[in-house]
Amino acid sequence: MGSRLPSQWKRLSSGPMVDYKVFRVQKHRVADPRDGTEHERVLIDSPDWVNIIPLTPDRQVVMIRQFRFGIDANTLEIPGGMVEPGEEPMIAAARELEEETGYQPGRVVHLGTIHPNPAIQNNRCHSFLAFDCRKVHGGLQDTGEDISVELFDSSEIPALILSGQVTHSLVLNAFFFQHLRPPDHA
Repeated sequence: MGSRLPSQWKRLSSGPMVDYKVFRVQKHRVADPRDGTEHERVLIDSPDWVNIIPLTPDRQVVMIRQFRFGIDANTLEIPGGMVEPGEEPMIAAARELEEETGYQPGRVVHLGTIHPNPAIQNNRCHSFLAFDCRKVHGGLQDTGEDISVELFDSSEIPALILSGQVTHSLVLNAFFFQHLRPPDHA
């Protein structure tokens, strides 16, 4: 027996877009394609995001620690941020790496792209791997950022994840993409 694809929901109306600088929120009234019942849905309109796993020549992973308001705690992450209008994701990833850590990459490769939460968001997150990263300055953090930089041997990453020290889902996704890469492409 073949499977059918779900039908697209018809948008009946849209409310005003509320701008919060890093994303915009809009309510939609939609019709269920099966029976026409109306439902309210919320869309978070956000620019694409990037993150980057930076490796130094001696295979140290450059990580950052910063306070996250959603969980009211510090998190251990890899550098990342928003793609600026007209900016290529790979350029954005290298820019975020340098701004947050002061490291510049020698070579950057694309690991993969995901939809962070397609139920309510329309953006993507592009993950990259950077080789031969070298510290060139102390970092150029944005106003409102307070980031500490920490180096970990790449062999320590699985233990950091399994022990719950790395919990950011987009960071875990980047490391998963890296894990899936064939060894000859490392």
